Order: sequence, then structure tokens, then C-alpha cells
Amino acid sequence: MYIIGENIHIISPRVKEALAAQDRRFFQDLAVKQVEAGAQALDLNIGPQKKAGHEIMPWLVDAIQEVVDVPLSFDTTNLAAIEAGLKRAKRQAIINSTSAQPERLEKVPLLAKQYGAKMIALTMADEGIPVSADARVNLAIEYLIPRAQELDIPMSDLLIDPLVLTVSGCQEYCPECIQAVRMLKFVADPPPLVSVGLSNVSNSVPNENRPLINRTYMVMLMAAGLDCAIANPLDNELKEFIRIVEQRDASTPLGRLLLKLHDAIANNTELQPKDVDMDDPEQVAVYKTVQILLNKVIYADSYLRL
Repeated sequence: MYIIGENIHIISPRVKEALAAQDRRFFQDLAVKQVEAGAQALDLNIGPQKKAGHEIMPWLVDAIQEVVDVPLSFDTTNLAAIEAGLKRAKRQAIINSTSAQPERLEKVPLLAKQYGAKMIALTMADEGIPVSADARVNLAIEYLIPRAQELDIPMSDLLIDPLVLTVSGCQEYCPECIQAVRMLKFVADPPPLVSVGLSNVSNSVPNENRPLINRTYMVMLMAAGLDCAIANPLDNELKEFIRIVEQRDASTPLGRLLLKLHDAIANNTELQPKDVDMDDPEQVAVYKTVQILLNKVIYADSYLRL
């Protein structure tokens, strides 16, 4: 699993403060921590930054490239900021993102082509994000992939993002996103890569519940064929869930349960109660989390206690 570190994100008050103060050391330390924890690339989410994005992004790129040598993902709607970052990038960069919205679909892929960058393409149009997997995949088939092909952008440089939304308030989207990942692996030959913003699934969820939801959803998305995730590389348990799946490690009761979950989703079926040791609180928590992510049980902040 290719992990793009998510921790340089404008939504964090500390990141926002450091950006305003141009605290070079803060960003360098955070970049090093993520790479040392296993991040293979780093997402730089600076927000829209309409006035100063074209100055902030290259400053941030220069600071980070002084201490780490990994690809950088430019996460902003500001095209001038993206291009300023692309001009400074030492490794093949990632543009985050285009969508099926006409203006972005016209302009963003041109930058990807010009600078030889990878490009994340969101299954979103002017009307918003469709609920159904079919509708999301159709946006990829009708708009995102043809635009990349028109510009001779290789499928290996196109990352389709079917858009993870929060289980708290958008629960019906969660199982559809899993299906969209599965379907996207069959839309072209070779298929595009599929990437998601993993932590979005637990937005607006109490902090104590977020990690388990993220980790469990990762296993389910991996089973459907996920290639890449913008995620938290500092979450050691998330990395352990990934390792268990990738190495097929059935040496622990939790490991055996995660592999059963993975294999059930891979076969387009569901984890069964008989697969779970209901006397093991850790297994029960995973099972309850699966149920909310499949929209089988209505999400509540207290779902683990019910």
C-alpha cells in the first residue's frame, strides 16, 4: 500500500499557525517524522490560499526538500500554487486534484502533462458527489480517463479518487465507495490507480473512535483493490493492519479476523458473526465497525457501546 502522509494539512490549527509564521523547522520536523514512519510521499494541503498560494507553496516545497527526498502532493484548488510547487519539485510530483468539473478538467490535466506529474482525479462533477458506485465510476469512464488519454497521460500517472465521505452523516456513501474502488480496477486496460483520502471516513467522529474506523475501512478498501491512500503514517496500528493483510499474517486472533474480513470483501460477500469471537472485545469492536461501514447498522457516536 502506497501511503501519502496526510499530516501537513491546513485543517490542523498547529499547521495553520506554522504556515502563517513561516515556521520552517516545524514543517521539516513533521516531514521527517512522516517519512521515517513509512510515508512514501507527502501531501501538502495549504487550502485555497487565493492571495499568497503561489508564494507559500514553493517556500514549503523548498523547506521540506531540504530534509526528505520523497514525492510531494500539491493539495490545493489554487492552480498558481500548484504550478509554483511543480516548478520546484525534485521528484515526480502529484497534483491533488482535478475532477469532472469542466474548468478543472480543462486546466489541471494540462499542468500534469506539462510537468510530467501524477494526477489525482476526483469522481465529482458540478452536481456534487454521487452516492452510487455506478455514478462515480461513470464519471471516471466518461470524463476523467478520456481526458488523461487525450493528453497521453499514462494510466500509471492517473489516480482516480472515488471520494471517501464520513460515516457520520454520509453513511450510505461508505459501502458505495468500496464498490467504486472494485469497479475502477476494470474500467481500462491497464486500469488507473485508485487512491483515497482515508481519514475522511471518520470526520466528525469522536477522536477516540476515529483510528479504529480508519484502520478497518483500510482493510476493506484494500480488499476491493485500493492502490494508494492519503493517510496518517504515524498511526502504528493502521500500519499493523496493513502489514497483516499484505503479509497474510494469521498468527493472532485479530490477524485471522482481519484476513477473514479482507477475503469476504474481496469476494464481494460479508464478514459473518461466526467468524468473530464475541468474547474478544477487540474482535467485537472490529465487527461493529464493519457493520456501520457497510451501512448495516445506523452510525451513532456510541456505536461501540451498543
